[in-house]
Amino acid sequence: MTRRSLLQSLLILLTASGANAATVVSTLIGTGTAGFSDREVNNPYGIIFGPDGALYFCDLDNQRIRRFDLPTRRLTTIAGNGQKGYSGDGGPATGAALNMPHELQFDAQGNLYIAERDNHLIRKVDAKTAIISTFAGTNVAGFSGDGSAATRAQLRQPHSIVIDRASQLLICDIGNQRIRRVDLATGVIETYAGTGAAQPPTDGAPVNGTPLNGPRTMVLDDAGDLYLALREGNAIYRIAAQTHTLHHVAGTGKQGYSGDGGPARSAELAGPKGLAYSPNALFVADTENHAIRKIDTATGIITTVLGTGQRGDGPETDPRQCRLSRPHGLVADAAGVLYVTDSEAHRIRVLK
Repeated sequence: MTRRSLLQSLLILLTASGANAATVVSTLIGTGTAGFSDREVNNPYGIIFGPDGALYFCDLDNQRIRRFDLPTRRLTTIAGNGQKGYSGDGGPATGAALNMPHELQFDAQGNLYIAERDNHLIRKVDAKTAIISTFAGTNVAGFSGDGSAATRAQLRQPHSIVIDRASQLLICDIGNQRIRRVDLATGVIETYAGTGAAQPPTDGAPVNGTPLNGPRTMVLDDAGDLYLALREGNAIYRIAAQTHTLHHVAGTGKQGYSGDGGPARSAELAGPKGLAYSPNALFVADTENHAIRKIDTATGIITTVLGTGQRGDGPETDPRQCRLSRPHGLVADAAGVLYVTDSEAHRIRVLK
């Protein structure tokens, strides 16, 4: 072999090695069987990084919020006593009963907010005292309270929460087909987007007065724009921070699984329920397709990065051969490593 041929061969090997290293999937937590232990989870949903760098996630059917310390791999409970219900306000968060916690968020002071879908409210865990309280909602499903204290307002199946740059807590009030927002300083709630009608929005329309079809989950990008997944609408929209207008990003509105390698706007999705933002990339938990899709925000091209489109559990480590089972939660770190709550496989997987 000539020197040039040897160098070319080494380059090919290094390139292949780098590509493989960038596309390996493994299990971080979970055994594939539902449970509650240092190694088991039961239908994990929303997942985020905390201010301390640890992973926090909703262990949905264990009715708990749990913390996973990455260096030590220690798993602890932050909120919830394992009982399904509504109790514990004014006491330690670990002694409270939760009811289907779907997603969570930290504010700038480190306080933790929890969206409890079936209690129809948002709970808050104080960063200093670990005391839990109700932040929004009355525990009775409905729609009321705009312009007044969020604790007196009614929500209906809140799912996703995000804190924007203006210190507003945005809530996907999915049963009301709206996004509500609560000012963290005043505690006053109002409707930010949606009219209550389950209809697809018009591209370029203002958020105020425009209907939404199944607002399910949200994520902010580096510029403060809000990406919104419409579950029943099978589409992704971007809400521009400066103009408060809706812009079509992905999905035709028709349920299906198609479009990889082409424009995301022409692709078919099936019940998207999770979003994560990484520089130049938007990741989508295409839940009913049992896949994770990636949208290049510079080109608008969509691809599948994890999953086969068929429901299952593995095998690892090739991400395009690894079957998933209704994934819900996503979060990406600064290096682009993606964490996925593979909900009904009872695992949290890592793609890197």
